[in-house]
Amino acid sequence: MNKKVIKRIGVGVFLYAVFAIAVVKLYPDTPQSMDWEDRQEYNQIQISKLELGLSKKDILKLLGSPDITEAKKSANKELQVMFYRTQHKQADGITTQDECTALLFENNTLIALGKHAYQAYIDG
Repeated sequence: MNKKVIKRIGVGVFLYAVFAIAVVKLYPDTPQSMDWEDRQEYNQIQISKLELGLSKKDILKLLGSPDITEAKKSANKELQVMFYRTQHKQADGITTQDECTALLFENNTLIALGKHAYQAYIDG
């Protein structure tokens, strides 16, 4: 091959690398920017890694805004349950509680997640 062809291939590879780095840096993959299918899978993976005791602030930073939320306050505690979509059931454009995983917070601290979290919220 002659030197011109090699030089053009090198320039092409360099430009492609610059483009790829720019896409990764300028378009972060945040929950808010994902389509519903990707976000649902992301939620499943991240929720499976959660540990009790995490703060609500940390959860919101990780998962973004919940799909559904409820809250109540009693004399000595604040309870909030946040629902994140984790399983698609019906193609109706509406996210319902049965398509979500519940995260229960007491005084902004994660105390329960999964199937029993909402019942604990109701009983709380």
